[in-house]
Amino acid sequence: MTKMPTVQTRKQAQRPPESIWTRFESKPSPKTQVKPKRQFRWVVDAVWPLASLAVAAIAILLPGSLPTQARLSLFAFALAVILWSTTRLNAAYIALIAMLLLVLSGGSPQEQLFDALASDIIWLMIGAFILGGAVQKTGLASRLTQLVVARAHNVSSVFWLVTTLLILLAFVIPSTSGRAAVVIPIFRSIAKAAGDRRITRALALLMPTIILVSTISALVGAGSHLIALDLLQQISSESISFLQWSIYGLPFGIVASYLSCWIVMRLFLDRKRRQRPIRVPQQAANRPLSQAEWTTLGIITGTIALWLTADWHGLEIATVTVVAAALLTAPGIGVLSWKDGLKAVSWNLIIFVGAALVLGHALIDSGAAQWIIDRLFGATGIAQASSPAILLLILSFISLTSHIYMTSHTARAAALVPALLYLGSSLQLNPVAVLFISTVGMDYCLTFPVSSKALLMFQELEGETYQPSDLLYLSAVLLLVHLVLMVAFYYGYWRWIGLAL
Repeated sequence: MTKMPTVQTRKQAQRPPESIWTRFESKPSPKTQVKPKRQFRWVVDAVWPLASLAVAAIAILLPGSLPTQARLSLFAFALAVILWSTTRLNAAYIALIAMLLLVLSGGSPQEQLFDALASDIIWLMIGAFILGGAVQKTGLASRLTQLVVARAHNVSSVFWLVTTLLILLAFVIPSTSGRAAVVIPIFRSIAKAAGDRRITRALALLMPTIILVSTISALVGAGSHLIALDLLQQISSESISFLQWSIYGLPFGIVASYLSCWIVMRLFLDRKRRQRPIRVPQQAANRPLSQAEWTTLGIITGTIALWLTADWHGLEIATVTVVAAALLTAPGIGVLSWKDGLKAVSWNLIIFVGAALVLGHALIDSGAAQWIIDRLFGATGIAQASSPAILLLILSFISLTSHIYMTSHTARAAALVPALLYLGSSLQLNPVAVLFISTVGMDYCLTFPVSSKALLMFQELEGETYQPSDLLYLSAVLLLVHLVLMVAFYYGYWRWIGLAL
């Protein structure tokens, strides 16, 4: 006798399939057992942030040498940094609350709030997200992935080719989590074709590692780059063009990515597995390009060309990006509807960047950032360091380890860049060199899964991928490798092309 479906069964059948984003944001890891919540756990969790805030408030509000506006700016900044570091609250929400507190208390004029959202950085990010959405929706990203992987004949060549692909994607998808989402389907295909738990684990570590390490290759590789660039312009009136950033960052990104790939294979795969033949099934690589793909490819190619030649034609890269986004969403010729284009934008990141810009500008305009340098770096003796080698090591170490105590990528840029730039100014260092070298270090965030959404996305996939202990083991090696690589690049390349400290 056939059972009649219940109302609950019918609702489950009608429920749309979950996307990876839904699973990431709302469900616990399938490998993690959900523990029963303890009563009043929130009280315990709040003790450390509240205690830290109390200490920060006393330390900031007591000195009589600081004007009121600087005190309020420092308190709002301390509030954001402490909550970013000690709570699980959304980083954008924390930045928004800190910014509103600053504005409502009179620490910053209301116009700063509106001006921040009108910044060219905001418009560049909006346009870049729409470009990335078009690349994903038309299937161009999947086609590129499959075309690259189709050339592989064994596990080792798959790893090298995936690394090459991820370096290229840094120029067209301005989000580490967006790039992770694009390559997750090919990860599943490779893992299925390999049929080996250790190969799957190594690949799950490789992909987010290269996504993060290659971020420095392109100015649009991460939103934190744009925050850092805006702060550089505010503090020193210097800037870095898209082409200059590529000249500085692409060689490092290539070397660091391929070196990281080699290390991942040596640490997690034996020689037999590296040489194992593998054939990844191809789905879309052999069919001809669709009209939408040709349109997207043409607009993306033209956009990158205009980015690289911004110094010649005079158009800002934000303007070029918004024009490209408008073309991709234009009725009749575009490949995205206007609504789909807006859905491709990470509004959470946009709000975060806008709020972080207000906090950063308040620190600068009120003189609070200079006060931080005079007290913090002066007390530690860094300000008395005169050797470029020692300064380089200090700058590299601070930036490379910043992800350990501040997990948000963009939060690290908002918190550290003003202080480091003022330190550089007090020591008469090249502000462009200080910013770029510190950004290289801040892009490294591989010690814990929570250090990056890309890492979490691969850990949260169905089946077994990697354990936190695997990532810790990898980072113990890569952190030292990155430090050595940064020093080597400084003395062998950067200092000769305009980045001498």
